[in-house]
Amino acid sequence: MNGQRGSIEEESIADLARRLVAADTGGWTPDGARALAAELGWAWGGTPESPVLITGRAAGNARLRPVGRFEKSYVDGESYVEVAVPVATAAREAAAQAAAYRTVRTEVTPALGTPSIMGSHGDLGPYYDGGPFWGAPFLRWRGREDTLELRAGTEGPGLVLQPTRPAENWFWRQGIGEEYAISGFFGGNRDPANSGLGFPGGWAARSWETVTRTLDGFLGALPAETTALGIRIGMPVHGRTDRGAPLLFHVACGDRLTIGCFAPDDVDPASLGWGTVAQHPDTASVYGDGGPVWRVDAGGPGEPKSRALAEMLVATARAVGVNDPSDLIVGREAEDVDGYHVTYYGLGLPTG
Repeated sequence: MNGQRGSIEEESIADLARRLVAADTGGWTPDGARALAAELGWAWGGTPESPVLITGRAAGNARLRPVGRFEKSYVDGESYVEVAVPVATAAREAAAQAAAYRTVRTEVTPALGTPSIMGSHGDLGPYYDGGPFWGAPFLRWRGREDTLELRAGTEGPGLVLQPTRPAENWFWRQGIGEEYAISGFFGGNRDPANSGLGFPGGWAARSWETVTRTLDGFLGALPAETTALGIRIGMPVHGRTDRGAPLLFHVACGDRLTIGCFAPDDVDPASLGWGTVAQHPDTASVYGDGGPVWRVDAGGPGEPKSRALAEMLVATARAVGVNDPSDLIVGREAEDVDGYHVTYYGLGLPTG
């Protein structure tokens, strides 16, 4: 079935994704948007300021986003910057939201192929929107003119069709170097669709309070986001001191978040909040017998006590003798995630 109003059987999410990718958006002009709605079999509703496309889908109607004051600097003749179609709903808890996203991902990916871009919007969504409370993962199938994104929403995941240039123009121009200018993380693979894709410049944390804040946001959402995206992140973090820049932490996250600590003998990790495998037995499957003695199992989606974790990491780094945030260094191995080259913009830490 094609999902039009009055259909007895709702169109599958995979079929909807195929139709969105193949749709003619007509340059995202008013006439083009109305033609798009007609092509998809959806009725026009709402108001000029907040137009709605009536889809008849159980998850809700689609919304067109007109160019407003936050979008106008990034467009080139477009009147709209996206149409967002909710495709699933879930309970308002991190585990349920991550599971709903994962379910949609596993349906859409075989239909469209491996996404060319993946990441997290962090707490700063496109055109300065805020993200969902549990995390803001996204997958993109990039096209020359239009891009389809599987985006986390407030109630559940949605498919968002958008003109490619304005979205990437917005992201690129956030690379101004100011603290918190870009949040989340962003990764592209070697798909030919990414030809011409640029990564904006990052920013540097200038205080330990900034590092605490960024680690809080990153670690709190990470297990929900990695679960939703179906990825696993392994992140070594080095601490530069007068003894060099040895490995200090290792962050491992798939469906659970585990952090290991490699503190020198003259530091007491237990007093800073670290445990051993005896206190955190689930970490044995991550690090085995040869991993760090000191570690913590922070839990799955929605479970990490991220502020306390961030404070523990910062306190440990400073106890070891890391004097400045610029001396806390993310190892380059963390940039390679399941075939994507990932930049961790939201941390504000150097990579080396």
